[in-house]
Amino acid sequence: MARVAVVGVGAIGSVLAGQLETTGAHKLVLCTRRPLSQLTIKTPDGVIRMEAPNLTDPAEATPVDWVLVATKVYDCAGAKLWLNQLCDAKTQIAVVQNGVEHRENFAPEWAVLPVVVDVPTERRADGSILQRSQAVMRVENTSIGKDFADLFAGSPARVELTDDFLTTVWNKLCINAAGVISALTRKPAGVLDDRSLGELALGIIAECVAVGRAEGAKLDDAIGERILASIRSGPPEAINSLAADRLAGRPMEVDARNGVIVRLGEKHGIPTPLNRMAVALLRA
Repeated sequence: MARVAVVGVGAIGSVLAGQLETTGAHKLVLCTRRPLSQLTIKTPDGVIRMEAPNLTDPAEATPVDWVLVATKVYDCAGAKLWLNQLCDAKTQIAVVQNGVEHRENFAPEWAVLPVVVDVPTERRADGSILQRSQAVMRVENTSIGKDFADLFAGSPARVELTDDFLTTVWNKLCINAAGVISALTRKPAGVLDDRSLGELALGIIAECVAVGRAEGAKLDDAIGERILASIRSGPPEAINSLAADRLAGRPMEVDARNGVIVRLGEKHGIPTPLNRMAVALLRA
């Protein structure tokens, strides 16, 4: 049995906690800023009602075997307050966040395992979490990556090991980059059925591909069309996290999703006018 702390119990953190809960093999603790009255996750396999203890003060935390950091990227400083209390020499840390700078956000204090997660998830008006499909996570094919996969053994989640995590994380960023259109228009995924907005999404993704290749990712020319086709074939009412945050008046992860494309584009001398405009508009 592993002692596991989930820091940041939003939509993704809730799903990961729920997946671990189904194994019945771990002792969980949920670390949040505010108390959780009840946490219910509606999954394709049924409803999960979390019974794990909930801490709201890092000072109350004690060391665990694993910490899963699922906060928003802009709240890494808050996550580090928890890590100070939850970690000892044996604790392993997995960072499940958007963007491509998982390690940079926690260096040099912490050595972390970056995790790319693919699971369409939304927080509903009643506070419950809707998980639309199986959770798929991808991590580096290393010793700690294998330990992470073992942690979810027996759960409905799938953990894949990859020898090319750089390409994996940039592939996910291409998907996330296109989501900025929903945030700008305040409309769900179905907005990309519009031909002009679909073409705009392809342009945003193309900029991401160019920068990702400069960083060393192996991204093919057809990735934009595949992403757009996937979005259009999915539920038109689906809301990505960037759009959900804007609609709710919360801070947005635009720097981690589109801003990083602009910043690294500047580093490599690659123009990114569409992503630059999207970032500027959301920041305004």
